[in-house]
Amino acid sequence: MSQTFDAVRIGIVSISDRASTGAYEDQGLPALQDWLGRALKNPLAFEPRLIPDEQDVISRTLVELVEAGCALVLTTGGTGPAPRDVTPEATLAVADKEMPGFGEQMRQIGLRFVPTAILSRQVAVIRGRSLIINLPGQPRAIAETLEGLKDAAGRPVVHGIFAAVPYCIDLIGGPYLETHDAVCQAFRPKSAVRPPR
Repeated sequence: MSQTFDAVRIGIVSISDRASTGAYEDQGLPALQDWLGRALKNPLAFEPRLIPDEQDVISRTLVELVEAGCALVLTTGGTGPAPRDVTPEATLAVADKEMPGFGEQMRQIGLRFVPTAILSRQVAVIRGRSLIINLPGQPRAIAETLEGLKDAAGRPVVHGIFAAVPYCIDLIGGPYLETHDAVCQAFRPKSAVRPPR
């Protein structure tokens, strides 16, 4: 009997003044789509957006993606201390609940590589039945943040944030996300694990 998986709609948002005007090629959207495609067993429908660092545009885009039925919305870019970096403010402005553990863990992962990870202001929030997470801007950092760090034997050294995403989405009433363990092993309490269908 073949296993069936819940379909999931995911919003992916790259926030960059220069990429949104075509000054250079955006790398955020392909990086997000590639990692999610490798990590999840579910049938995926992506809602990609490439937008400038404008707080009202970011907030409006996040609301639009939630209303379009995206259970998960991932942003990349605009989370530093520079004057144009307003992604966290735009995200918090549309939040029903803040999920501070995600930002704390993202900075812990980043600090394994660079001391300037403490300058990152990524946040995660819940709006309705959607989880919205701000990720770093670089493709490599996106993968490291989502996946975490493993030793030579493949054991986790630092857990990536995505390990907690499927259970979080369960708790807010979203689809049941299932991961490929070789990329990222989702963690759920035993009582929350659904038998294969």
